[in-house]
Amino acid sequence: MVVSIIALLLSILLPSLRHAREQARTAVCGSNIRQLAIANTTYACDHQGRYCPGAAGMKTDNLYRWHGARGHDDEPFNPRRAPLAPYLGVDEAIRACPSFGDFIEEGGVAFEEGNGGYGYNQAYVGRVLRKSVNGSFQVVTDEYGVLSARVRRPSETVMFTDSAFAAGAGGVIEYSFTEPRFHPEWLHLHARADPSIHFRHCGRSSIAWCDSHVGQEARTFTWQSIAYPDGNPERENIGWFGARDDNGYFNLE
Repeated sequence: MVVSIIALLLSILLPSLRHAREQARTAVCGSNIRQLAIANTTYACDHQGRYCPGAAGMKTDNLYRWHGARGHDDEPFNPRRAPLAPYLGVDEAIRACPSFGDFIEEGGVAFEEGNGGYGYNQAYVGRVLRKSVNGSFQVVTDEYGVLSARVRRPSETVMFTDSAFAAGAGGVIEYSFTEPRFHPEWLHLHARADPSIHFRHCGRSSIAWCDSHVGQEARTFTWQSIAYPDGNPERENIGWFGARDDNGYFNLE
């Protein structure tokens, strides 16, 4: 009889305890991602108003990311060499989302280890674009980020989100960018990006906006391209938020 009562109490309490634990983790994640946004804003103040680059020289030497740098393209990124490192406190470390480890593919190879499970709006904020006559964009440079003054709607423009990429064998791997719904360079073709916003906090993702406020958003859409046939964004709860199927939460207009 006593054992039955204990079992009943556990069945009642455990879901509440799990929910309380995840709420605490979500709060920590929100603090972490807000620190990233503040660090990037401070970086801009020290660099003529320009945000940090997301991936300087990505198409040439591929040695630099917002979250670290490396000496060779077969080495892991060193977070101590990240452009944001001096702005992240005395330990100069990107603090990892406390829930992210629960979802990483077991035995999987890290794609970009060291980003803490967070992705940067590289597409529009971490580089400089120029709009073409057909409505798409051309990359002017990826050596530095966009001028903060170019962000006309800072409270509605994404800077960082929880991020991940769906792995083939189940679970996720690290991915350091938060992708918009469509590739800016091929916007006239409506070429959809592969999703990387990870809704891991009870179906929600932490979002840090360009004015440094942080919120939680639920997934509203996802898709799977033929480029990654083994990954399953739907299964891993990766996609996008918002009702409009455009780049409105990412672009600067």
